[in-house]
This record gives sequence, structure tokens and C-alpha cells, in this order.
Amino acid sequence: MLRTRNGQPSLWESVLPEICLRLPAELERVDAWLDDDRFFAPFVPHFSARIGRPSIPMETYLRLMFLKHRYRLGYESLCAEVSDSISWRRFCRIDIDARLPHPTTLMKLTTRCGDQAITALNEQLLAKAVEARVVKTGKVRADTTVVSANVDYPTDTGLLARSVSRMTRLVDRIRAVGAAPRTPFRDRTRAAGRRVRSIAAHLRLRGAEAREQAQTTVARITAELAGLAQRTAVDARAVLRNSRRTLPRMTGQAKGRLRRAITELATVIERTDRVIIQARIRLAGGKPDSATRLVSLHDPDARPIAKGRLSRPIEFGYKAQIIDNADGIVLDHTVEQGNPPDAPQLAPAVERITHRTGRPPRAVAADRGYGEAGVEQDLHDTGVTTVAIPRKGRPSTSRQTHERQPGFRRLVKWRTGCEGRISHLKHRYQLDRTRLDGLTGARIWCGYGVLAHNLTKITALAAATA
Repeated sequence: MLRTRNGQPSLWESVLPEICLRLPAELERVDAWLDDDRFFAPFVPHFSARIGRPSIPMETYLRLMFLKHRYRLGYESLCAEVSDSISWRRFCRIDIDARLPHPTTLMKLTTRCGDQAITALNEQLLAKAVEARVVKTGKVRADTTVVSANVDYPTDTGLLARSVSRMTRLVDRIRAVGAAPRTPFRDRTRAAGRRVRSIAAHLRLRGAEAREQAQTTVARITAELAGLAQRTAVDARAVLRNSRRTLPRMTGQAKGRLRRAITELATVIERTDRVIIQARIRLAGGKPDSATRLVSLHDPDARPIAKGRLSRPIEFGYKAQIIDNADGIVLDHTVEQGNPPDAPQLAPAVERITHRTGRPPRAVAADRGYGEAGVEQDLHDTGVTTVAIPRKGRPSTSRQTHERQPGFRRLVKWRTGCEGRISHLKHRYQLDRTRLDGLTGARIWCGYGVLAHNLTKITALAAATA
């Protein structure tokens, strides 16, 4: 059951001195903007109006999520910091003598509402900012970046060893509740671990001949790990089959634990099969398709993305597009799986900005990755007057003359500020790495980061123009 606001304030507020009740300037501005019923509407479809336990107040949840992404806090540290601060308690509308929501409550509420809720929240914030006349659309700039998934650097050997370990632990959980007790299953975790550790010793070899010998040894060990993972998966399928027969006879909490373990084991077996196929393609001299390559057992949507960075030639995660204006307000953002081309994403984003603000941007700037004639024509069709996007390849003489004009060059130079905006979002608002798994989780994580950033920017602009 949805709750939007807290009840009456406690009597402690009448006892505390005024200095303890004062909020910092930034939190006071954000608090005033969030005190609007329109920000509760996105949560209504996810709760029943009459059935179920009351949720935490949405005004408290929104303010907690703002603090989390504004100050780069985890859920546990967020609750600890808010509990120890009178001003943060007042900002979150939590009484001084009241208990804070448990961190797991915030986690479940975030994933329950999905990316639709945070998308609607960002829409409501921009709509309110447009009404307050603090959103300028004279010129906008676009760029793409990689939002890293919460995974280690993936290798075939590492994924194979982890799959063996995960299947073994899940079989132990199934047997702990009394299912499939006599089904044979061999624990190959130590054998897989020995082979992974032995790789490090061979990679220290130097010289051309030694490197070739090391590569041959690593290939042999990878093949052995693939065999271990395949045999473990065969044993795990037998445990899975027999535990499903036991499930109808189970009752109570044991049945719920068994059902969850069975579901997770089936998923891990399916992903292990994909990892084994990838490893054997590499052993045969091929290269797995990056569009479908599995780089994590717990985040199946993450993909390898090459952005041409010297420090990180290949990154693993999701591709995000950020479009901001001259004031630094993020007017549109998207998070996509894999590495889709930049050019087709720009015109739809400008159309969304036009729909939100009621008028198209006067000028659009982007890097050479968007430089296609069709993109420029699509932008002009949406009402954009000036397009400053260098063309791909070798431009014609007339195009070179156009790109050398002072106005075009000024917009191209101004466009580089979008890279600074992306860096700011990554370092200050947690867009460097998503802590939620899957494409939906990445969209939720980035959406709350953009919401916290825009709240900070918009409220400061509104206060300056008031």
C-alpha cells in the first residue's frame, strides 16, 4: 500500500533550537522542489491503494535516493549517515526519534518500481523546470560513454572456474533443505581453482619461445577447465531434475528456499553452457560475437564495448548517451545494451527534448561519431537551425569550407564540454559503474544519478533567477 507523506512532526522539533532545524542551502532548495505531489505519481502503478503493508513514505524515499547519489553512498552507509545527522533526518522527513528504513527496504523498492518510475520522475522534474523557465534549449550537445557493469575483468578461465564454484554452492543449498540427497555430485571447485592459479605462473615467462609455450599451456588449462565445467553441469542437471520432483512435497520456508535455489541453479547451468561454447570457440582459433558474448554470470546483459580509450581499450557494461544544454542540465539520456552506433540515436533524442520543452533546440553539436549526412537532415527536419557535427571520412571541399566557419568551430569546441559533464556525472553521481545488474538495473542506476544531478543544477538556477 502506497504512502506518500509522513504523519505529523514529532514534539522534538518544538524543543530543539532553531540552528539544529536549519537545512544547508542546497538541501533546502531541493527539499522545496521535491515537495510536490507530481513526484509521487510515478509510484502509484506499482502499489495497491488498499491491499498490503504500508510502504515507506515516498517523500522520504526520494530524498534518501537523492542523498545516496549526490554523495556517492551505499545503502548501508546512507542509512547510517542519515541516522546520525539531524539536518539529514529533517531533509528526509524522518522524525528524530523514528527508525530509519532498513537498507534492504530501499533496495527492494528501487528494483520493484523498475526503470519506468525513474524515467517518469526525470520527466516530471524537467516539466517543472520548463514551467519555472530555467531550461534553455538554445544549444545542446551530445556524447556517448560506457557505464561499467559491476563485474571483474572477464576471462574464459575465470568465468569457467566461477561457474563450477557457483553450481557447487547451489547444489549444497539444495541439499541443505533435504532435496536430492542421494543424487551423485562431485565437488570440482578445488580442481578448478588449482588450474586457474597455475596460469599465473606460466604467464611470467619471458621471451618469444617462452611466450608461445605459455600460450599453449594456457590453452590446455582452459580446455581442462571447460571439461570440468561441463562435467559439473551434467551432475548439476541431475540434481536439478531430482530436486524438482521433491519440490511439491516441501512446505513452509524450506519450499521457498528450495524454489529459489532451483531457479538460480537452472540459470547458472544455462549460462555455464554459453561460457563453455565461448571458450571452445577461442580454443578453435575463432572469436565469439561481442554482441552476444557473456562476460558475467550474474549480469547477462553486460557486453564488451570498444571506445578507443588508451587506458581501457575494451570496457564491459552498457552504452549511455548524454545530452545537456549550456547550463549543464541533462535534457535527455539513454542506456542501451552493447555498442549500438551513435548516429541513429541523436534525432530521436532531439525529438524527445522538443516534446519536453515545447520547442526544438536552435543548435546541436556532437562529435564525429554522429557525422552522417542523414543525421544532419533528420535534425533539420525536427526544427534544428544549426548542426555542428564534423563528417566522418574525408569531407569534400565545400564541406571543409563549411566546417571551417567560425560559428561551426565555436560550437565544435563548446561540444567538448559534454565530456566534462560526463566525467562530472561519473565522479560525483555514480555513473561510473552501475551496482544493479542487467539492462534494467543500469537504467535505474543512471536514472537516479541524472535525477540527483539535475535537481542540484535546476534548483541552483531557479534560486539564482528568483
